[in-house]
Amino acid sequence: MTGAAGVILVAEYDPGWPRRFEQLRGEYSAAMATAGVPVVAIEHVGSTSVPGLAAKPIIDCDIVVAERNVAAASRALADLGFVPQGELGIPLRWAFREPDRLAGTNTYVIAEGSLALRNHLAVRDTLRADPALREQYAAVKRRVGTTAANIDEYGRGKNAMVQQILAAAGLTDAERASIDANQVPSHNAPTLYPAAARRALPPARRRSGRIGSALPSGYAFCQTAHVPGRGHRPPDPARRAGAGCRGIRTGG
Repeated sequence: MTGAAGVILVAEYDPGWPRRFEQLRGEYSAAMATAGVPVVAIEHVGSTSVPGLAAKPIIDCDIVVAERNVAAASRALADLGFVPQGELGIPLRWAFREPDRLAGTNTYVIAEGSLALRNHLAVRDTLRADPALREQYAAVKRRVGTTAANIDEYGRGKNAMVQQILAAAGLTDAERASIDANQVPSHNAPTLYPAAARRALPPARRRSGRIGSALPSGYAFCQTAHVPGRGHRPPDPARRAGAGCRGIRTGG
C-alpha cells in the first residue's frame, strides 16, 4: 500500500486489526467447513498481527492445511471470489487476489509444516515476545517506507532486519538462506499466468475470461516448483489445482 508520492504507507498500530482478522477467520472457517476442507489453523500473520508494531494496514491470513488439501482449500476461496495466483516465489504457500469487498487483506493457503509457515509464525511470535526487537523493526519499516520508490525497494530495505528476527527465532543458517533465496521478480515484470490458475476458479468465472485482467501486474509464474533441499520439480496434483508456481508478495 502506498501513500502520497508513492511513499509506502506504514501506519501506527491499530487495535482494530485483530478484530478485522477475527471477521476474516470466521468467514474462511465457514467456507472451508461448507466445502468439507479440514483446516489445521487460520493464523493472523504479518506485522498487523503484532500488538504495538507499525505496519502497512493490510491483514495477512494463513489458512493452514495438509498439502493434500491445498486444491480443495483453493477452490473454496475461489468460490468466495478470490483469484488464485500460485506460489508466487514462496514454496508451499499459495497466494490469491482478494475480491474488492476484502480489499486491504492478503490471504494464503499454506502447507502444514512448511518452512513458509514457520517463517511467518517465527517472525510474529518473536516480535510479540521481544519489545526491543519490535521497536527496532518498526524503525526500519518507517525509514524504508519513506525512502523506497516502490514495494520492491521496501522489501529489500527491510530484508536484513527480517533475517535478524529469524535468527533470533532460532531458524538455522540453512533455513534462513533458503528463505532469503526465494525468487523475487520485480512488480514491474510482465504478468503471466498458468492454465492451472484458471482451473481453480468456478466454471462461471472460467468462462468469463476475466482472470487475466484480475491478476495484478508484476507477477510471474512457471510450471515447476522449488522445495528447499529438493530442487525444482513439476507441480504435484495439489499444486496444479491450486495454481501456478513462482513470484512474490511482500509482507507488512
